[in-house]
Amino acid sequence: MGGQRVPSDVRLDGRTAIVTGANAGIGLETARGLYERGARVLLAVRSVSRGEAARAQLERQAAGAAPPAGSLHVMQLDLASLASVRAFAERINREEARLDLLVNNAGLILAERSETQDGFETTFGVNHLGHFLLTMLLLDKLKASTPARVIVLSSVAHERGQIFFDDLQLTRGYELWKAYSQSKLANVLFARELSRRLHGTGVTVYAVHPGVVRTPIWANAPAWQRCFLVFLKPFFKSAASGAETSLFCAMSPKVATETGKYYVDCKEIEVAPAARKDADAARLWEISEKLVGLTSQ
Repeated sequence: MGGQRVPSDVRLDGRTAIVTGANAGIGLETARGLYERGARVLLAVRSVSRGEAARAQLERQAAGAAPPAGSLHVMQLDLASLASVRAFAERINREEARLDLLVNNAGLILAERSETQDGFETTFGVNHLGHFLLTMLLLDKLKASTPARVIVLSSVAHERGQIFFDDLQLTRGYELWKAYSQSKLANVLFARELSRRLHGTGVTVYAVHPGVVRTPIWANAPAWQRCFLVFLKPFFKSAASGAETSLFCAMSPKVATETGKYYVDCKEIEVAPAARKDADAARLWEISEKLVGLTSQ
């Protein structure tokens, strides 16, 4: 995947990558692209059985490839559980010699409000807080493996987003797109602040909008919206096309020295005004640290 975007001679042999939500959709195709370039890819998935099925599929389809593909390894990670995130990161830090790429790909959209194991609104908890904690716990490994890259999947939905600092968990007036847009704006603000804090370390950060893609994420939309989406599906990208920008930011030499930027269709695009507020990015960072237990309350 991504061959027309990334030079064909770019290889990832000897590199290790983590892709969250790698068993389906954009995550599966991102894992495929990295694997086909020779990377050791860790499929970070909530369901190990689905992860193993994805691994078998990718290995079967790459069998006999020349040059050879890398390797695939399934690891359990539930981003709706801070305990699971901590256990996963502890295992990575203990067992992996290096970490060159972290692709924060997993995400969800929910018609009804629910809460994670730790009491966070699930969309915000999974799409932002779970990945925030994961990245923070793996920073030392990334810094020790430089040059390293962090890819944060956001969405054009960030343009209509707002960070509800007085009610981050949306206990009042929950609505699907309100929750999703807030989480996607949080993703861009996180990438912005992370890149600022990592300046000069050799770890670069990229926020990505994959496009409107035919993936399982839409299964949780309200029934009337799913019916409407049926008519739009011919205009949606395939998961493989949706993964191209993630792969471009993960591998392309063209962006090796760029950081903190936002990419659509493998091109840098200006983010919405709300995503350029450094004060909001810093505030969200500090609140996120407290929520996930990285600082005292």
